Amino acid sequence: MLSPSLATVRLFVHVLAAAVWVGGQLTLAGLVPALRTAGEGVPRAAARAFNRVAWPAYGVLLVTGVWNLVEVEVTDADTDYQVTVLVKLLVVAASGVAAIVHAAARTKAALALGGAASGLTALLALFLGVLLRSG
Repeated sequence: MLSPSLATVRLFVHVLAAAVWVGGQLTLAGLVPALRTAGEGVPRAAARAFNRVAWPAYGVLLVTGVWNLVEVEVTDADTDYQVTVLVKLLVVAASGVAAIVHAAARTKAALALGGAASGLTALLALFLGVLLRSG
């Protein structure tokens, strides 16, 4: 059996946090229609409960993401890798900002746009992470 290393643990924690942040958004989006039929305040209550798990996961993503960058020594990587890292960082930030917009929304349009933008940018960040890891 292979022995885990600190790098293995670091990557595992990062992927686990991404599973919560990205997968949770997708799951919640899929549940919203059913939650609406359960009662007027049910979707909001579910979103608040999800936020108690999602935001700590986002924080873990940021910490382990920085840790990953330090370990990879991005400054020594080629330009394509560095550009991809920069794009990923911007997309991760956009996902967080969009989630804040969604959570603070006062209109249905802001709620929908914030949620969609957060989900799409979260998926893109996940893709870019896989691209960086496989590249």
